[in-house]
Amino acid sequence: MPDKFNMQSPPFNRLNEKQQNQLRSSLDVAYFRARDNLIKVGQPGQYLHILIKGAVEERSADGKEVFAHYAHDDLFDVRALIEGQSRHQYVALEDTLCYQLPKEVFLELYNSNGQFAAYFDNNLSTRQALIEAAQQQQNLAEFILTKVDNAIFHPPMILKPDQPLNEVTLELKNSALDSALVGLNKDDPRLAAHPHAHPYAIVTRTNMLHAVMLEGHALTTPVGEIATFPVFHVDVGDFLFNAMITMTRHRMKRLMVCDGQEAVGMLDMTQILSAFSTHSHVLSLSIARASCIEELAIASNRQRQLVDSLITNGIRTRFIMELISAVNEQIIEKAFELVVPPALHKHCCLIVLGSEGRGEQILKTDQDNALILSDDLEWPQCASIMDNLTHTLQQLGYPLCTGNVMVNNPQWVKSQSQWKSTISDWTQRATPERVMDLAIVADAHAVAGNKDLLEPIEQHLQQSLLNKMLLLQTFVRPALQFSLPLTLFGNVKADKEGVDIKRGGIFPIVHGIRALALEYGISEKNTFARIEALKARNTLEPETADNLSEAFKLFIKLRLSQQITHQHAHNKINLSEIDRTERDLLRHSLHVVKKFKQYLGHHYLIRD
Repeated sequence: MPDKFNMQSPPFNRLNEKQQNQLRSSLDVAYFRARDNLIKVGQPGQYLHILIKGAVEERSADGKEVFAHYAHDDLFDVRALIEGQSRHQYVALEDTLCYQLPKEVFLELYNSNGQFAAYFDNNLSTRQALIEAAQQQQNLAEFILTKVDNAIFHPPMILKPDQPLNEVTLELKNSALDSALVGLNKDDPRLAAHPHAHPYAIVTRTNMLHAVMLEGHALTTPVGEIATFPVFHVDVGDFLFNAMITMTRHRMKRLMVCDGQEAVGMLDMTQILSAFSTHSHVLSLSIARASCIEELAIASNRQRQLVDSLITNGIRTRFIMELISAVNEQIIEKAFELVVPPALHKHCCLIVLGSEGRGEQILKTDQDNALILSDDLEWPQCASIMDNLTHTLQQLGYPLCTGNVMVNNPQWVKSQSQWKSTISDWTQRATPERVMDLAIVADAHAVAGNKDLLEPIEQHLQQSLLNKMLLLQTFVRPALQFSLPLTLFGNVKADKEGVDIKRGGIFPIVHGIRALALEYGISEKNTFARIEALKARNTLEPETADNLSEAFKLFIKLRLSQQITHQHAHNKINLSEIDRTERDLLRHSLHVVKKFKQYLGHHYLIRD
C-alpha cells in the first residue's frame, strides 16, 4: 500500500474516506526501462497510470505523431479504461516509476462518484469547476458561500403609494426603520416606461426630509410621488458577494430582495459589512468623500490591499474582476471630477479603453483613455487640463501608456463628429495600426462626464464593421499572430522568463471574441459577456464557449496569483510555481486557444 500517494490533489480529493482507502489498498507500483512500451495500440485498458518519476510519451500507432508528454503526477490512459482499448502507444523516455490502479477499481470509483468522474470529462469548464470546488473547500472563506436568505435580510415595510408623508414618517419611526418600499399601482406610468422593472419604488427618511424642507412638498403629499424608481435589487439565493458588488458599483446602502417579482426583504450595508471582511464599501466611501487628490491617492493605494484580501480569502477571479472594475471606475471618475471644472462635465465624456474598458483589469496597468467633446464646445484650456488629468492618474498609480493612448495626446481628444469621421477613416484605410486603433475604441466604456456622448460613436463603429468580412479579416489577424506556448508534443513551452500568458492565451481570446462580437453587432464589452452573447446566438457552440470562458479565467487567475506573489505587473507565468492540476488545466486551456485560432482562421478565410 503506497502511503505517500497524494490524496490532496484533484480528482483524488473528491473521493470519500472509504473510497480513498479502497484506492490506496488497490495501488501497485511498476517500473519501466527507457524505451519500454507501457501501453500498446489496441491493448485492452488494464490500469490507470499515475507517474511517480520519469517521462512518458504518447504516440500514434505508427510512431510518427506525438500527442503529449507526461511527467511527475500526470495520469493516463483514462480513455482506454472507458472505451476498452488504447488508441495510442505510451513509451517511457527514461527509467520510469508509475502507480497503477486496476481498471475495475477505477471504474467502480468513476461510476459511484460524480465529482471524481467529472475530472476526466474533456470539457474544460467541467474540470475547472471541479478544481475550484476543491480549492474552495481548502481556502474559501465562509462568507463567500453565504447566500441571500431570510437569515440575512429583514422583512420589508411596504407602503401604499397614496399614504401621506407625515403618516409614513410616523410608521418608520415606530418601526425603527429608515426606509420602506412603495407598492406601485398597475397603471403607474413609471411601470409602462420600465416594463421589466419590479413594481416597487423606495423612500427613505432623507428623501422625505428633502421633499418637505428643500422641495416644498406638503406633509400630506402621497409618498408615491417622491419615491425613487426603479429599485436596485438582489434575488433570494444569490451570493451575498454579488449584493456587495451591486452596492459598491452604484454607491448605495440598501437593496431590495426579491423572489421573482415579489419583494420579500431589504438588505442593508450594515448587514453585509457584518458578514464580509473585505471592506470594499468602506473603500468606495473613501473615494466618494475625497475632496483633493491627496485624499483620493490614499484611498486608491488601498486597492491592492483589497485585491490581496480577496485572493487570500479564495474569492473567485470573476468576482474580483467585477468588484475591482467598479472601484477603478470610481477612482478615475473622482479624479476627473477633481481636475475638470464642473461647468464642463456635461460637455465632455472621459472613456477608458483596453482591459479597463472591458472591465477586466484587476491590478492597475497602463492608462488607456480618451475624451469625447460635444460638437458645440469651445475649450481653449482642454490640452492643459488633460495634461493635468494624465499626471493625476499617474499619481494615483496608473502608469503612462507606452503607446501614448491617453487624453494628454491630442489624437485621443476629439469632438463627437470628429470621432465618427476618424472611425470612418480607420475602417477605409484598414492598415495594421488603424485596425488596432479600432480594436481599442471597440472596448470603450464611459466613466465620467456626459456618458451619453459615447453611444452615437459606439453605434457608428458597430455599423462600420457589421458583416464587413474583408475588413474583419484584417481586424482579426493579430489574434493569430502570436505563436502558442506549446511544444510540438503538445506540452506547455516556456522560455527562461516563463510563459507569456498574455500573448499566448489572453490576447487571442480577447481579440478573437472582440472580432466576432463586432461582426454580429453585439454591444457587450466584457469578454465573458461577449462569449455568452455569441453562445446565445449559436455563433459559438456551447462547449466551445464554456471552454473559452474557463480558459480565459484560468489565464487571468494564474497571472494574477504570480503578480501578487512577486509584486510585479508583467505577463510571464513561472511553471515551477503551479501544481500538477493547474499545469494540466493550463495545457488543456492552451489547446482550447489553439482550436479557437483554427476556428477564426477558417471563419475569416485566413490561410497564413
